[in-house]
Amino acid sequence: MAAQRRPADSDRSVVGPARVDARTKRLTRRLHPGDIAVIDHEDLDRIAAEELVEARPGAVINAAASISGRYPNVGPLLVAAAGIPLIDDVGREIMERVRDGQVLRVDGAEIKRGDDVIAKGVPQTLQSLEEKLEAAKRAVGDELERFAENTLEYLRQERHLLTDSPNLPDVAVDLRDRHVLVVVRGLDYRADLAALRSYISDMRPVLIGVDGGADALLEAGYRPDIIIGDFDSVSERALETGAELIVHAYPGGHAPGAQRLEQQGRDYLVFEAAGMSEDIALLLAYEKGAELIVAVGTHASVVEFLDKGRAGMASTFLVRLKVGPVLVDAKGVNRLYRTQLRRSDMVFLVGAALFAMLVMVMVAEPLRLVLRGFWFVLGR
Repeated sequence: MAAQRRPADSDRSVVGPARVDARTKRLTRRLHPGDIAVIDHEDLDRIAAEELVEARPGAVINAAASISGRYPNVGPLLVAAAGIPLIDDVGREIMERVRDGQVLRVDGAEIKRGDDVIAKGVPQTLQSLEEKLEAAKRAVGDELERFAENTLEYLRQERHLLTDSPNLPDVAVDLRDRHVLVVVRGLDYRADLAALRSYISDMRPVLIGVDGGADALLEAGYRPDIIIGDFDSVSERALETGAELIVHAYPGGHAPGAQRLEQQGRDYLVFEAAGMSEDIALLLAYEKGAELIVAVGTHASVVEFLDKGRAGMASTFLVRLKVGPVLVDAKGVNRLYRTQLRRSDMVFLVGAALFAMLVMVMVAEPLRLVLRGFWFVLGR
């Protein structure tokens, strides 16, 4: 059912079938244009927001605050800038009250099912979100202090990552003395993959997709050699590529991605290690003897770490310290150099070519004879 909208900005009505999921990145895979996305995502991060915008829902209902004020996250502004109504702070009860496929109507602050108002929230606009963003910028110091304290605590717990050799899975893909491209579906991954096209063509690196990074590779026209992660955002198409599957198990053996693969009867390996899946992908390539590791879409800035939502990012710091000698972060490589052919350059190039031809005609008698014969034939 396509969404129906009234043109008024403050009180426009949006009608459409609901799609409900607390995991935004999981929801976007089954979201169709005009659907009403019902999420529970405090501090909506940029990557999730970009995926929502690509899916073009009729409206987004967030049970939580899209900007809590802890730090300046731009995700909600992307949704509002795309003209998608965003209703905030609806309350977590909405996740239980609404079932997938039920038709909802969003009327300003009210969410209705039929004639019944089942929840109320805060309609956000670009102006209201910008005000929240500015307030978050002023308050970010406190969040950074908490972030640093938590990171130091994780450093004490995970310092073994620098010194210990992990129990590596016995992968069939040979990584020794090869270039390895590790792709995470993170900030600017599309543009950076496009900028690396010549490098990938020339060097033929081993392609490792971290969860949704496997689909990022497919989207760019490549087949992943290895897929690693908890497999909560890997498509069935990616699983069918024949890539080697490695499930990230956390200390103690808990491997959330194993159940899905077991239910489908797929073979997989397990890599037990602390940290995020992108960390252990870098660690796997390093410990398996990669000559160079190129990272696309990985988390590198404090805001990205806060977007990720983990209390401490010590594992990322430690892994990057360990693999640093062979790690190249491709983030922003698309901005490093952009070829711009100006019209004046083209005119100069054509003029220089014509001048060169004229000089050749003037100094080369045989060439003049050939051209005279050519014009004679044309003149007949």
